[in-house]
Amino acid sequence: MRIIAGQFRSRTLQAPAGLGTRPTSDRLRETLFNVLAPRIQGAAFLDLYAGSGAVGIEALSRGAANAVFVEKAAGALAALRANLANLGITGGFTIHSGSAGGWLRKAEKRSEAGAQAGQSHAFDLVFLDPPYEAAEEYAAALGLLGGEAGTLLNPGALVIAEHRGKGGSKEQLGDRYGALERTRQLVQGDAALSFYTGREIAVEEPAPE
Repeated sequence: MRIIAGQFRSRTLQAPAGLGTRPTSDRLRETLFNVLAPRIQGAAFLDLYAGSGAVGIEALSRGAANAVFVEKAAGALAALRANLANLGITGGFTIHSGSAGGWLRKAEKRSEAGAQAGQSHAFDLVFLDPPYEAAEEYAAALGLLGGEAGTLLNPGALVIAEHRGKGGSKEQLGDRYGALERTRQLVQGDAALSFYTGREIAVEEPAPE
C-alpha cells in the first residue's frame, strides 16, 4: 500500500499480518478521494474500522484538519500506530481502541455534552469499512450515524461505506438509515462505495477525467 497524494505522497504503509483485515486498495482510495477532493481541506475526518489507517492517513496527507481512528483488532492497531510513527505524524489524530458501535454511542453522549457547553466535536467526513460479510456492523454503524449519533455529523457531512461490489453476497446496504440517504454508489470490481448524506444534501460530482 502507498499514499496516493498530498504531503506524504508515494510513502508506503504497513498492512496488518494475516487475513483478518482487508485494506482498501490504492485504486479504490484514489477513486474515493477524487470524490472527496472539494471537501477534504480542513475537514474533520472519522475513520471507523480503520485497520491500518490508510484512509484516514490519506485524508491527513491531503489536508484534513484532524482524523479520528476507531479500530479494535490488536494487529491492525499495531500497524496503524506504526504507519503514523513511520510518517512522523505526531499530532492531529486520535486513536480509539474498541468497537465502532460502542465508540459511536459514547461519542454521541460526549458530543451532546460538548454542544451544551458550546464546544463542537462533529465530523465533516466519515468512512467505514467493516468486514464485507458483517451486515450487522454496517446496519449498526449507519443506523447510529443516521439516528442517535447524528449529532456527530456537521451540517452537510458525508458518510461513505465501503462494501462488496459485483458478484458479492445478497446482503446489500439500504438506501436509507434514519436521516441518512444514499445519494451515490460507485462500483469498482468486487468493491463498492456508497455515499450517504442528510436527505437535503447532494453529493458533489467530481470533474470528468
